[in-house]
Amino acid sequence: MKTYMRLLNYMRPFGRLLVPFFLLTLVSNLFNVFQFTLIIPLLNFLFSSDDGSHADKYAHAPEFSLSKDYAIDYFNYSLYQLKSANPLYALYFIAIIIVLAVLCTNLFAYLANRKMVKARTLLVKNIREAIYEKINHLHIGYFTKEHKGDLISRMNSDVYEIEAVASSAIDVIFKQPYLIIAYFIALFLISVKLTLFTLIIIPISAVGIAFVTKKLKKEAQETQSSAGRMLTIIDETLMGMRIIRSFNATQFVLNRFRAENDFYRRTVLKSFAKRELAPAFSEVSGVFVVASILVYGGSMIITKDPVSALSPGAFIAFLAIFSQVIRPAKAMVVAFANIQRGQAASERILQVIDTPIEVEDRPDAKELISFREQIEFKNIQFGYSEKTILEDISFVLPKGKTVALIGPSGVGKSTLADLLPRFYDVKNGSINIDGVDIREFKMESLRSHMSFVTQDTMLFNDTIFNNIALGKPNASMEDVIHAAKVANAHDFIVQTENGYHTNIGDRGVRLSGGQRQRLSIARAVFKNPEILILDEATSALDTESEKLVQEALSNLMKGRTTLVIAHRLSTIQDADEIIVLQDGRIVERGKHIDLIEKEAGIYKKLTILQKVG
Repeated sequence: MKTYMRLLNYMRPFGRLLVPFFLLTLVSNLFNVFQFTLIIPLLNFLFSSDDGSHADKYAHAPEFSLSKDYAIDYFNYSLYQLKSANPLYALYFIAIIIVLAVLCTNLFAYLANRKMVKARTLLVKNIREAIYEKINHLHIGYFTKEHKGDLISRMNSDVYEIEAVASSAIDVIFKQPYLIIAYFIALFLISVKLTLFTLIIIPISAVGIAFVTKKLKKEAQETQSSAGRMLTIIDETLMGMRIIRSFNATQFVLNRFRAENDFYRRTVLKSFAKRELAPAFSEVSGVFVVASILVYGGSMIITKDPVSALSPGAFIAFLAIFSQVIRPAKAMVVAFANIQRGQAASERILQVIDTPIEVEDRPDAKELISFREQIEFKNIQFGYSEKTILEDISFVLPKGKTVALIGPSGVGKSTLADLLPRFYDVKNGSINIDGVDIREFKMESLRSHMSFVTQDTMLFNDTIFNNIALGKPNASMEDVIHAAKVANAHDFIVQTENGYHTNIGDRGVRLSGGQRQRLSIARAVFKNPEILILDEATSALDTESEKLVQEALSNLMKGRTTLVIAHRLSTIQDADEIIVLQDGRIVERGKHIDLIEKEAGIYKKLTILQKVG
């Protein structure tokens, strides 16, 4: 329950939803109990023989007092007066009051449920936003450890699970207990002895129900984890359909999906079997309790027990009211079963929300207003967990110059570039802009001075215009067209179906690789940054596309400070400095002309392999 109380905090402020819900439910419960207590006068007055005793007792209105007896006597007095005039009038009177009581019960229950729905939807909205916001603030390394499908599952199916369980939790806390209390107050007013008898029997059934519900959590955890794995498989299949087909791996992925889907089915069946056992057990035990009351209460009437003084009408009303106790009791059993089932979903959600943010602004962080002189990488050390990736990296990137990073795959080139926009923070050393550690600046202002063009082009399922003007909904068409022209993208854009308003599909699937990369460059041009980070921007392109993209990159780099990561040495020959990395360290550095003169140098070997002069 502690977990749920944490999640219920996302409904704050509670007062405007839960307080009205509680009050409306309370009024609804009072009318609910009242409509069943009307059974007593209905039976006693309309279907019992009149021996004249009522004439004396109800000849005059009772004396006013704030008590239960006065309310009952006055009601009976009014009813008897009507019955004396015409028995049908009394029947109409009872019928009208019952209808009004039922109407009020359902009206206030409807209003309470509206508040419940508002509370549920607010809870789900706030939880989903909290997860999404947290994901957008977590460091990049988090997403290399977590499956994308599992994260989607937590934001989707787990949150839906919480939505379903939220109403159960609110019912358990704010509704059903008070309804049961109201029923038992009415039962005590009818017969203390008979009510105490029921309180002895009820705990017997509660023990069995508790045993069943506590078994549900494990199956729920397995079910939610399996759902996340299935989403991952589906996502990988959709993204890698060409590879799957080309390697004849269709049967392999089908078997993989079927195995996971079958595991999900089996865990759902186990969870269902236990979850549905609780209300079934509750139903049977409820009937057992009612049968016990019928025997015990009936014997009290047959033997005319003077202590109980229980009339047939009161006994029937007692049975009717107690039968209603079973409904909220069963609802609470189902709610507790759902809460156990939802415990796993809640914990999975809170795992994301509670994940510490490793890269965040310092409390006294300031804005990066301008970049004037240089970027300095000073004695950089970085690694993932215990593994060191970069060791003692130092170099300077002057404003307006280009520094290129080369080296074997996995040597840490992209990781080094990711440190500049603070996708990660260095373990030791510092990165300084104009002599100030970048950790002193707010990340948003730091990144506002940078643009990125990477090998894995990320475009969104939106229009060309919105992809270029990413993050700036009020951008002008003139600025977007200018950026596209600089990136050599304008000509192919105007040839698309709707020009700049053409939707390019998921990840730009309706465009070629070169077209996607030029849109990515246009997006960088539109931002008009002072600092560029180019990560293998042309490595995945054919010769013709590479030429167009390289020309666009040259236009983009003019007058800008650029950090380039490249495998193709032909694209970086004009860099102001080339830094060669190996085993996480700098092993060579200098201009192209200087590095090719080192006969035993790594760079020299690479130029020979790539036939670069």
